[in-house]
Amino acid sequence: MAELISGFAVVYNSETTIGNFFREKIAPGAFDRSLVERPDVLALWNHNYDRPLGRTAAGTLELRSDRIGLWFGLNPDDTTPDGITAIGTVRRQDVRGCSFGFTVTRETWHEGDDAQLPLRIVEEATLWEVTLTPMPAYPETSAALSRACTNASAATERIRRKAEAAHRLRGIV
Repeated sequence: MAELISGFAVVYNSETTIGNFFREKIAPGAFDRSLVERPDVLALWNHNYDRPLGRTAAGTLELRSDRIGLWFGLNPDDTTPDGITAIGTVRRQDVRGCSFGFTVTRETWHEGDDAQLPLRIVEEATLWEVTLTPMPAYPETSAALSRACTNASAATERIRRKAEAAHRLRGIV
């Protein structure tokens, strides 16, 4: 079975500080339009376009926006060095967060006061990439390893277990 890395590349309404210049949060559904109009999004290793791990157009990256945030499911190639690195570091939880590359198309700013930095709310943006990274700007993001199981392989496994159980009942081992 193939390895699957999944989690939330974006957590909506989660606030972070960007470069100690301003605070930022992503509004729910900020990427919905982008996912429809520009459905080919890359999965990268640490924002490096020379290290692709998957892409939606190839069927190796799935993205879904829900009430929590932007969920991703990534099936990295375990025959490539970067795929092996991604699987290994996420498995060990050395990497357990994500980041994302985007262009803001609609935003709202709220001025801070002497004690608070200004707040940018990203209301709509074009999503270019999601990335696995050991140092995410948004610490609430997540990445974890699970086993990907296609319908065909799941069905094959169920048939194998049933046949095994039937053989045990008949005393055939």
